[in-house]
Amino acid sequence: MLQNKDNDQISNTAGAFQSDGLDVEFSQELADQDDLVAQERSKAADQRAKARKNNSQ
Repeated sequence: MLQNKDNDQISNTAGAFQSDGLDVEFSQELADQDDLVAQERSKAADQRAKARKNNSQ
């Protein structure tokens, strides 16, 4: 059986993305510039996912 080095690397990094189980509340008043950018990116990703879902139906 041949092993693919790239696939091994991907499977090994999956654990890095697991949640720690903490529920963190977002506060607009305490947000810094990085938080605001991340929030906009998240909104854009949600819109793309919604558009893809609507196009596939």
